[in-house]
Amino acid sequence: MKNQEEITQTLMNQLWQNYCQRVSYARAYADMVLEKGGQVVNDHCAFRTFNTFTGEQKAGITAISEVLESLGYEKIAPYSFPSKHLNSFHYQHPTNINFPKFFVTQLEVAELPSETQALINEAVASGEDALAGDARNYLAELAESKELSDDKAEVLITALVKFFGRPWKPAKKSTILEVNKVSQFAAWTLLHGNSVNHFTAYINYQKVEGWDDIESTMKGLEDAGIPIKPAIEGAKGSKLRQSSTQAVDELCPVIEEDGSEGELLWSYAYYELAERNYIEQDGQQVWFDGFLGEQATNLFEMTKR
Repeated sequence: MKNQEEITQTLMNQLWQNYCQRVSYARAYADMVLEKGGQVVNDHCAFRTFNTFTGEQKAGITAISEVLESLGYEKIAPYSFPSKHLNSFHYQHPTNINFPKFFVTQLEVAELPSETQALINEAVASGEDALAGDARNYLAELAESKELSDDKAEVLITALVKFFGRPWKPAKKSTILEVNKVSQFAAWTLLHGNSVNHFTAYINYQKVEGWDDIESTMKGLEDAGIPIKPAIEGAKGSKLRQSSTQAVDELCPVIEEDGSEGELLWSYAYYELAERNYIEQDGQQVWFDGFLGEQATNLFEMTKR
């Protein structure tokens, strides 16, 4: 039998490995930290989605929330970004502090111009449900009993790894380019779907001599030739400080104007870094585990093309 935490850990490991294969900067960070005798701990992971009809897959945050809550995560707090037509939720595991938090964001497609809505809705209507059939039954069983037999766990993990990919068919190149004029978030999500948007190094736990804070860590990455975000979000000593590498680009499958299969070079993901601190709450010092909307907004822009 595999319990809920073992299944969650296996999935997290697979998502992290797949992400590192695609994001060389994350792999380079991990290699350097381990070479220096430190440890790689991720503060959080992020996903993007559409709040609209997405074929056989459930719409928006609902689809991803079903997975996270079945793995034992709790929905903690909402965040809103009206100017970008985005809403998010923060998820956290109630007992295992080694599991990353999750920041899941959906685009409110109905708030976009009608022409953009139509392009997005057409592109995502072919979405498949990677959890259809046995996998969804096993997910529900896991949520209820907190464990699965080994063979059921294997089927579920395989389906979940597929789920965290692009569920719909490749979009038209013209759709990507037109949608990007209105929402870079939408263009990215059309290309990458439920794929990990980014992981985030937890600076407080990396335990690397000389990399005592986010400044020194970012300097170490820059010295190693990794392109980084020029600014750090959050003042020194504040409750949450964030920065990131630049995003890597990938050749993404698209449909050309003549209906043939083509490729479009586009941003995939960056590797974020976060440093947390205490806040005063009811006269006590409490560790800040949440997120800050303005800083998140600035980091959304790292995948802009």
